Amino acid sequence: MLDKNNLFTNLPKDKTQEHFSDLVNSSSTRIERIVSFGQSSPQSGWYDQDEDEWVCVLSGYGVLEFENGSIVKLDVGDNLLIPAGCKHKVVETDHNSETVWLAVFYK
Repeated sequence: MLDKNNLFTNLPKDKTQEHFSDLVNSSSTRIERIVSFGQSSPQSGWYDQDEDEWVCVLSGYGVLEFENGSIVKLDVGDNLLIPAGCKHKVVETDHNSETVWLAVFYK
């Protein structure tokens, strides 16, 4: 029997932190739901991943900054491919509503 899930059910109630949930995790691919409530990355440091990341905003919005200084705002439905080794961070997420991200990491 197959289990049906919905990305918008069982959203976390704790708004003091970001929540990461693996939906699929294999040796070559990881699919993750991220729920943010106004959080951003720490001031210092960058995400510097050894895998490509495709990310899509399903609700709310997110603003990403890249090491080269470029800024990208992702609204509902917007998606972006972040190549492995491309240093980035989240500088803002929606403060008035949850931001639900779908992230696919692959090698």
